[in-house]
Order: sequence, then structure tokens, then C-alpha cells
Amino acid sequence: MSLLSLTLLIVQFVRGAVLISLLPIYGAGTLGLSPDIIGIAISAHYITDTVLKIAIGYLLDRFSPGLILKISLIIALAGVYALQFADVPWMFIGAAALYGIGMSPIWIICLTKVSAQHRATQMGTLYTIWLIGLGGGPILCNIMLDYSAEWTYQLLLLLSLAAALLGLVMRPAASIKLRLVPFGEQLRALKNQLSAMRMLLPGMILQTMAASMLLPILPHYAVDKLGFSGAQYSFLLASGGLFAVAGLIPMGKLSDKAGGQKFFLVGGFLAFAIGLCLLASGLSFWYCLIIALGLGLSYAAILPSWNALLASYVPPKQEGVGWGLLSTFEGVGVMVGPIAGGVLALHGGETAVFWSSAAVFALIGLFYARWKGFGHLR
Repeated sequence: MSLLSLTLLIVQFVRGAVLISLLPIYGAGTLGLSPDIIGIAISAHYITDTVLKIAIGYLLDRFSPGLILKISLIIALAGVYALQFADVPWMFIGAAALYGIGMSPIWIICLTKVSAQHRATQMGTLYTIWLIGLGGGPILCNIMLDYSAEWTYQLLLLLSLAAALLGLVMRPAASIKLRLVPFGEQLRALKNQLSAMRMLLPGMILQTMAASMLLPILPHYAVDKLGFSGAQYSFLLASGGLFAVAGLIPMGKLSDKAGGQKFFLVGGFLAFAIGLCLLASGLSFWYCLIIALGLGLSYAAILPSWNALLASYVPPKQEGVGWGLLSTFEGVGVMVGPIAGGVLALHGGETAVFWSSAAVFALIGLFYARWKGFGHLR
């Protein structure tokens, strides 16, 4: 479990750096690719990652998790290695998609290694490692890109190689088999619930789409349009993320004390939209820092209330199936968002992406402000 945790940390560190920093900055600055190609590449990564997860359960029932882990880490290494040759669009998109295939099995394999005796502790450790890696990767990558894109890429390549080597030296261990629920059975079990929550689906897809629209252009916009250094951009990301994490528990308590979540959910969406509009105005670093902190708090207001709303529609004794299906719908937005953001940036400029994303968040907030389906969520 210790080796697997270290592997997960390295893998998530590289993944965060590649998706949030390297693909947008390296693709535009070093390879000279347009924003729409970068957006398609990021979407291709998420598409292959999501689609392959459907088959992971089938593969884990028939092959050793250790074997699948080894193969997936080698594929991920090949995807990162291929980026240096991806100076034409189809190769760049193909390398990102290949990297998505390599990344797909790692989290599910980690879950199969969680022991029943220490389930809570190990799950908490895995989530902590996942967040540290995913957040730390782009922060360090942005700073390094100020000095050399080549050094940054070589570091990520070496870390991918280290993860693959760790996978190769891991010895097979007993694993807990997951109960695999056929997709047809999931649909039958959740038929009534899907009908009841049909008004939630637009919000689930649109909010992840609106957020992921910014992925192809955010680093380039911060560095080239606003004139920030990689270190300043990293500081903005870290500050907003820390405020989001720090605000989750207080916002949840305030929401419970207020007697309902509707105000925090709607207010969070509208505040997020206002923050994105302000970012599109080209303000100075210190103003952007205040906006980033506000966006972090807005996210902290949205997340507990949104999960409370979703939980009220998950059927009893079907929590695993219910959350899995909900996550699938949310994943659709992540697949579409980067493509939409890249195309908008190409034809309307990067500020058009901010305005469009802000408009989507505002529409979601206004829609749920008038929606009668909150029930007890006042």
C-alpha cells in the first residue's frame, strides 16, 4: 500500500501539471498550436479516461490488478514521452488521449487495495495524496515554465518513468474484489430516480463544462494577457484552492445553521459568475488575488449544498450505483468543456471564454433560484 500510495502521488502530480499547465503553455508557446487544438487534446484525455473506466471492472475480474497497473503506467509514460514529438495537431491530441488511457485504471486499482480492517484510514490517505498531487503539480510546473519549458517537460517525463518503475517492482498482493454492477441493472435500479432528478442533469453537466472551458486558455491568459509570471499564477491557484478547502467546513456549518442550502448554492453560482467577469476585465495582480480568494469561497459555498441536493436524490441502499451514475453525467461536461473553450478562444478571443463560462454559471444560479424542486433545501 505504501508503494501504491507513492505511485499515486507521482501520477497525480504529473497529471495535474500536464493538464493544467503543460498542455496549454507548452502546446501554445513551444509547439505553436492553436487554442482549439489544445482544448480538443484535453477533452481527448478525459474521454479516453472516462470511456476506459467502463471496461476496468471487466478487466479486473479477469486479470491481475498488478498487471493492469504495470501496463497502464507504461502507457502513461508513452503518452508523456510522445508529447515531445507532437508538433502537429493529430499527434498532440493522440498523445493526450494515450495519456488518458494510462491514467484511467490507477484510482480503481487503489480502491481494490484498501483493506477492510483499515478502510477509513486508507481511503482518507488516498484522497489526501490525490489532492496534494493534483494541486502541487501545476503549481511547481508554472514556476519552472518561467525558466525553461524543456526542463519542465524533462522533469515530468522522469517522474512518469519513476512511477512506471515503481509499478514494475511492486509485488502482487491480495486485493478486495469490487462488486461489479452491470450497466443495465444500474439503469433499472435508478429509473425512477433519474426521472425525478431530470432537472438536475443540466446543472450537473453545465457547471463542469463551464469550469473546464477555462483549462485550455487560463495559463496563457494569465501569463501573456495579464503579464503575470508563472510564480504569480501559481500563487493565485494555491491561494484560491486553500480558501476553497478552508471554507468547506465553515460554509457547511453556516448552511446548516441557516436551515437550508438554497441560498448558498444559488449565491455561490452567481458569485462565481461575477468573479469570472471581473477576471476578464484584465485587472492587476492584487485585484486578481482578491478575486481568486472570492472564487475559492464561492466554490466552498457551492460544494456542500450541491452534494446535499444530489444526496437527496440518491436511492437508499443504492449509494454506490447512484453516485457512480451521477459522476458519469458530471464527466460529460469535462469532456465537452475544453473543446468549447478552445474553439471560443480561437474565434472570439480568450476573454470570450471567461464571459461564456460566467454566463453559464449565472444561468445555473438563476435557474435553481426559481426551481421548485429543492424540497427541504430552502
